[in-house]
Amino acid sequence: MVLIRTLSVLAALLISSVFAADFYEILGVSRNANLKEIKKAYRALSLKWHPDKNSAEGAADKFAAISRAYEVLTDEEKRETYNRHGEEGLKQKEQMENQGGGGGGGGFEDIFSHFGFNFGGGQQRNSGEQKTPSVEVPLRVSLEQLYLGEVIEVEYVREVLCVQWEECMKANDACQGPGIMVRMQQIAPGFVQQIQSRDDRCVARGKMWRPNCKECPKGKTQQEKIDLTIDIVKGMRNGDHITFEGVADEKPGMLPGDLHFVIVEMESNLFHRDGDRLYKTMEIPLVDALVGFEITLVHLDGHNFTIKKEDVTECDGVVRVAGKGMPKKGGRGGFGDLYLTFEVDFPDKLTEEQKDAIRKILGGGSSNTPNAAEDEL
Repeated sequence: MVLIRTLSVLAALLISSVFAADFYEILGVSRNANLKEIKKAYRALSLKWHPDKNSAEGAADKFAAISRAYEVLTDEEKRETYNRHGEEGLKQKEQMENQGGGGGGGGFEDIFSHFGFNFGGGQQRNSGEQKTPSVEVPLRVSLEQLYLGEVIEVEYVREVLCVQWEECMKANDACQGPGIMVRMQQIAPGFVQQIQSRDDRCVARGKMWRPNCKECPKGKTQQEKIDLTIDIVKGMRNGDHITFEGVADEKPGMLPGDLHFVIVEMESNLFHRDGDRLYKTMEIPLVDALVGFEITLVHLDGHNFTIKKEDVTECDGVVRVAGKGMPKKGGRGGFGDLYLTFEVDFPDKLTEEQKDAIRKILGGGSSNTPNAAEDEL
């Protein structure tokens, strides 16, 4: 009877896997994609489909599918299960683990081991496990880079565990976690006090590091250089984070923290930025302020655009140029606006002939005002 039920479950998994969602297709990556490629694809798609940024119908469902695909493909154990048995097989395994069937033997893995399937026997990741401190690294970028978007390759140096670090641990019940030593002290007959202290030899609950371990002569960790691809998305702003999960330093008994690159926007000689808007202050001669002008400006990506004004420009007058600001981030598309402030350059002095000519052209003026001669200065 058990064999029949097992065969039924296996048949159901094989059939449903044909119609299940393809997580690789959802993220647009190949089946042999590495972690860096998966994370890059996820960042781009999550920005586009996040419900807070995209109000289109079905965006929330799309984002949920993207998040699920990312969750599975960045977890080695889940990815292996998915590759072997598809989405439904993964769901069955997760369900049995939640019901206590996972872990050391029995349950889902035992059922399929009879048919030659193997899930690797990996331990389930403990979501409550401590993490090493996350790291923030300032990333100085120009306004041009934030306008165009750019992919930057960087080299990062971190501490990683010695290859054979597990051989250097010994059992110690007093260790209650990384760096935590708890011992019992009798303070009176029948009374015991629990004292907690800091001890870096404790690397996990019940585990202590053996000093001078020959398997790790340089200690618990060693330096490693890794190559990272930083994707600067168009329209990113000062203070935005680009995060690489689990890339900070490693320590025994702890999950590695996250590495955050923090955007530091450098000042530009061309424009001043505020969100999606760009600002620029320009000086024009008085004659242009009076009769109008036509000027050509160069934008951050090098393209030229023309500003034409045919009427009078007031001093500190502002002209809004639609669509010439920064790209709108978060998958919204489009651009912000550009605001040009014009300062009028007045001449230091005029000749009498110039004054007379101006009075004739413009008319009025204090000299033609009735009783002007009676005004006191």
